[in-house]
Parts: sequence; C-alpha cells; structure tokens
Amino acid sequence: MRWRRRNLERDAVREIAAATVGEPMDPDAILELRNLCTTFHTDEGAVHAVDDVSLRIRRGSTTCIVGESGSGKSATARSIIQVVDHPGRVDSGQVLYRPTPDGAVVDLAALNATGPGIRSIRGRDIGLVFQEPMSSLSPVHTIGDQIGELLELHERLSPQAAKERVIDDLRRVGIPRPEERFGAYTFQLSGGMRQRAMIAMALVCRPSLLIADEPTTALDVTTQAQILDLLAELKQSLGMTLMFITHDLGVVAEIADDVVVMRHGKVVEHGPVDQIFHDPRHEYTQELLAALPQRGAVTVTEPEPVAEASPRPLLRIEDLEMTFEAAAGTLFGRRRTERVNAVDKVTLDIPEGSTVGLVGESGCGKTTLGRCVLRAYRPTAGKLLYAGADGRVTDLARLSEKELLPFRRQIRMVFQDPYGSLNPRMTVRQVVGEPLRVAGLASGSELDGRVEDMLERVGLKRSMAGRYPHAFSGGERQRIGIARALITEPRLVVADEAVSALDVSVRTQILELLAELQDDLGLTYLFISHDLSVVERICDQVAVMYFGVMVEQGPAEQVFADPEHGYTRALLSAVPVADPRERGTRERVAYEPEPA
Repeated sequence: MRWRRRNLERDAVREIAAATVGEPMDPDAILELRNLCTTFHTDEGAVHAVDDVSLRIRRGSTTCIVGESGSGKSATARSIIQVVDHPGRVDSGQVLYRPTPDGAVVDLAALNATGPGIRSIRGRDIGLVFQEPMSSLSPVHTIGDQIGELLELHERLSPQAAKERVIDDLRRVGIPRPEERFGAYTFQLSGGMRQRAMIAMALVCRPSLLIADEPTTALDVTTQAQILDLLAELKQSLGMTLMFITHDLGVVAEIADDVVVMRHGKVVEHGPVDQIFHDPRHEYTQELLAALPQRGAVTVTEPEPVAEASPRPLLRIEDLEMTFEAAAGTLFGRRRTERVNAVDKVTLDIPEGSTVGLVGESGCGKTTLGRCVLRAYRPTAGKLLYAGADGRVTDLARLSEKELLPFRRQIRMVFQDPYGSLNPRMTVRQVVGEPLRVAGLASGSELDGRVEDMLERVGLKRSMAGRYPHAFSGGERQRIGIARALITEPRLVVADEAVSALDVSVRTQILELLAELQDDLGLTYLFISHDLSVVERICDQVAVMYFGVMVEQGPAEQVFADPEHGYTRALLSAVPVADPRERGTRERVAYEPEPA
C-alpha cells in the first residue's frame, strides 16, 4: 500500500510539473479562467454550458457568481477541478491556478481529469461544496468515514486523529451531537444536516480556494447565518479565497467583494458588489435585481386588519405527534435507543383557499409534519381532520393505506430534494404523468398532452418531456417536481421548500404560477420554507416551529411586524439584507431557550 501511495505521489508531481506554465499571471489572483469552453455533446447536438468564459478570482477575496438556473455557474465550478458530468468535457481554454503568491502557475485544464495530478489538488488545495448533498454523499458509508477519508488520503492522519478532527468540524458547522452524527448515514440526516456535512467535508483539509456551489440553499436563515459567519472566519484565519455560487442576492450583498453575472454560459457583467447592486450596467443584471421580493429583506410594517378565517378549515391538525426511535449508542454491549419527538402535540388550522407558511430551522419537524399530512408517515398520535368536497370530515391519521387511495390525488407534495425525488430511469413525461396513469385519470395522447401543458405552465419547454432528470439543472428539476404535484389538480398542496433551489427570476415565476393556480382551482397550500421573504410575500398565515413544538402562529402581517416569541425574532434578525451598503447594520438576535 505504501509503495502504491509513493508511486501515485510521484506521478502527481510529474503531471503537475508538466502542466506548469510560464505565462504571466496577475500577482493578486489565485485563479484565472481564460477563454474557457465546456461543451456537453448530446444526441440533440452540442450544448455550450461554458462559452468562452474569462474571469479572475482575487486572492483572499469572496467572488460570487450569480445567474439563472442553467446559466453555466455550476458547470464553470466543475470545470475548474475537472469533475464535469458525462457527456460534458472541457474543450478549450485555460484554468490558471497559483496556490501561493510566489508559487508556480499550473493550468488545471491541462491535467488529466482522472489522473493523480488533479486528484492531489481536489479536496486538499481546492475544496468544492456541491449543490445537492444527497446525490454527492455516499449512501453506504457513514458521514464520519467519508470526511475522514480525505484526511487519511491528503494528510496521512491516523483514524483516531482523523475522527477527532471530523467531530470538531461537524461541531463547527452547527451539527448537534457530532459524536453521534459521525456514525450516521446520509439518509438519517435532514436536508440541512446533509448540506452542513458537505461543508465540513470541503473545509476539513483547510483548502486555499473553496468553491461553494449553492452551499446554503437547503439551510434555514439562522443556520445560513452561522455558515456564512463560519466561512468568513475560516477565510480570515486561513487566508482562504472563496468562490461562492448562489441565486440568493441577499447572501451576495452580505458576503461578496466581487460579483460575476452569468447567462447562457457567458459572463455578461462583473465588478465590485456595490457597483453591481447600485449601478448595474447590463439589462439582465437589472432584471435579476428587479425580481427580488423586496430590497431590504423583511420589512417591518404595521399589521393590517385581517379577515376572519374560513369557519371550516380544509385541514385541522389536532394534537399531532410523530415519534421516532433513534440509536443512542451502546450500554454494557447492548444497543440503546431513544425516542425523538419530531412533532410534539402540534395543532394548526389550514383554511380552505389560503396559504399557510411553516417556518423553522432544519430538523425542527417541518418536513416531518408535512409528510404526516400527506400520510407518508403514520402519526403516533393526534388527528388530521380533512374536509372533503362533499362536506364530510375524515380523520386521515387513522385510515389504512387502502382507505387513503381516494385522498392521494387530493393532497399532493412538492418535495425538498428535486433530484432524490425524481426517478433517474424515467423520462420527464413518465415522471409527471405517473400520477395521472396510476389514478386512471388519463392515458395515451391525452396524458402526453396534459403533461406537456403542465411543463409549459411551470416554465419548461414541451420538447423536454422526453429527457431524463440528469439532463436538467437543480432549478429545472424542482420545476418538474412542481409539475408532478399539480398534474392531478389537487385541493391541498404541501410545498416543502418548493422554490429554495430556484434563482430569483424563476422563483418569481413559480410563485406567480402557484398564486394563479390557487385562484383558478381554489387550491390550498401548506408552504414549508426557510426563506422568510418569500413566506412574508405569499402566505396568509404563518406558523413557527422549534424542535417539534409550535411556538407561534398567526396572520403573516402580525407575525412579521410584531413577533411575540424570542425564536421568531431571532429568525427575522438572521434574514440577509439585499443591499451591500447595509452590511453589518442589523443587530443579530440570539435565541436562548428557557431551561425546562
């Protein structure tokens, strides 16, 4: 094994030496892309995902890359370290990297994509936080083993020393009980927890350049604020350079030194963050800023008189409980378990025709509550009183799987993970049309027509129906999930982070679509989200959860203007302000729960 490792190290040194160039490079830059072109060669022709891109990343700076889904942001990041998915490849251009100010300049694009040279740089010198942690983390290895492998490979730490470093980093990114999470598998963590584990993995070797591809998309605002603070701390203490890809312009305003705007694989504008926000030159940049829900994030206004809720809620959640058994280590050689109350005696009314927002941190029970409503989980206790179109009230919590069948097409869900919830072996036509086929609502050409109509309504082309999920960006896959949820024209839609993966312009389109369908079809939404600016914009009622307990609920205007609970105030204070000139002006409220 040692002999093989020595050979790999020797080959890596040789390959990197061969890719070293003598061309001049800006002394302030750690990375320069020069005329980079990355192309996906498909049966339908060549797709230029990165089209003649040139940009410079200043050493020690934070450069944010923004743009719509499919604009080439992620493809640019993957091209830098040669992890472009098949059938894509870097066709031409240079990726000049100089890890130290006086070091040699290496053209990463000249390295073999699977060779020892680039593999010695990935993870050690350049870290990458992927957009989708569920598909990036191995489902058959524990979180601790996956992160520790990097330390054993690049720093030759012993298993015990690697474990201690991993546990410490898991704690730093805000994962509770890191000693227990070290041995957990991917499926045992929430979406936010998985994202935090990915960030810990990217930072564990203390890289000089960190490429973060939507690292806070799946996180609630308080955890997002913690992660941004952590990245800023590491950037300062390690002299790290940060390349941050995001569609959240509020985050850009909070952290960016420079901003690069991409569209259709090209850079359309770049410059200092203040200039981009207050003097945008390109029409597309102006459109992105105009699509913000509001400049200045959450605006505190006086509450307006709220109309009384419908006397008959479409769904009344009454004293609902959902308890899981989790591993708690061993005692005297015996495996111990503990009961976790993911949802603890929650009561909530969802009026017919309204939009109820459900907010809280990752792991607080929002998604679990949504899945109980859908009856993906059978609640441990409590009632789900659903009012049918005929006026009859049914307790969904007590129904058997067979008895639930008529309600499956009336209550639908948009899932949080747009990739994990789509079958990679099915075309978009099959994915979206499956609910119609299973329910016997359509078949043949009628089914195809309804699928294509729905794709068009969510902003996709009809011709995309024959493609597979891997051919779409994260935002496009989320739109496919929304189309699948709405195809049966349900009465209640549980939207679990339905727009979290979308850029601001597409998010606006989707929210307008949901509002339009609500008016046309009389839909009711339970809208689960960590984006408080979106919740404030579209929701009639807001419910706040904290570790399985409903701590506050009421009309949206009232909750946002005059929050009663300390945790709600902490959530609102953590929302990033979409104006770089107001960076650091808002006081962060920390919530400390009262001792039991």
